[in-house]
Amino acid sequence: MSNTHSILLVDDDSELRELVSRYLMNHDFQVTCVDGASAMDQALQESTPDLLILDLMMPGEDGLSIAKRLKASHGNLPIIMLSAKGEDVDRIVGLEVGADDYLSKPFNPRELLARVRAVMRRPGQNAEGETSTQRFTFGDFVLDTQRHQLTHRDELLHLTTSEYELLEILVQHPNQVLNRDMLVSKLKGYDRSPFDRSIDVRVTRLRAKLEKAEGSPHHIQTIWGKGYLFVPNPEG
Repeated sequence: MSNTHSILLVDDDSELRELVSRYLMNHDFQVTCVDGASAMDQALQESTPDLLILDLMMPGEDGLSIAKRLKASHGNLPIIMLSAKGEDVDRIVGLEVGADDYLSKPFNPRELLARVRAVMRRPGQNAEGETSTQRFTFGDFVLDTQRHQLTHRDELLHLTTSEYELLEILVQHPNQVLNRDMLVSKLKGYDRSPFDRSIDVRVTRLRAKLEKAEGSPHHIQTIWGKGYLFVPNPEG
């Protein structure tokens, strides 16, 4: 992992900030720590990190409010949310406001590292780090893996990192049913609870964006009891 990757950690727990920042820096990340929204805003004015690790429950402006605000101002900034709650509803709400992943406290730093690497992994890279030049066309969409962009009739559509990675997997497996376990494995690279519904939330968000842009065509179809099917040219 290149040491050029930078992380901004926003958490009001000073001990956690110290532990996490030391661990991540030992794995070649550059880490800046702040204790809340005000300090975060100041840090973002100075530079934009490659990843934001954001606590959910903080005095003043909480993580959900911050994530909603950043979605408008820093739409391409990947976010991993942290929370002591650990309830499914909190995870789903966090994902719905634009977070790329969610981790419950207390957590093992190794798991956070795995999730950081997964979120920051750039699709379209081969084993030697060379960028693929493939372009995938479906309907009026073009997915450019070199530029890491999705366009619809030449208009750029914003996708979160996890939404983009999910779409790239789907377009590379057209007309094939992919079950949730397969998608989790390809997206994350580590084990997830079989009851984790985060993949379903990501599919729902991605499908809504595609259908809002193009109207009625359903490129991502749910095959009940089996998984999801990507159809490049659906009929009707």
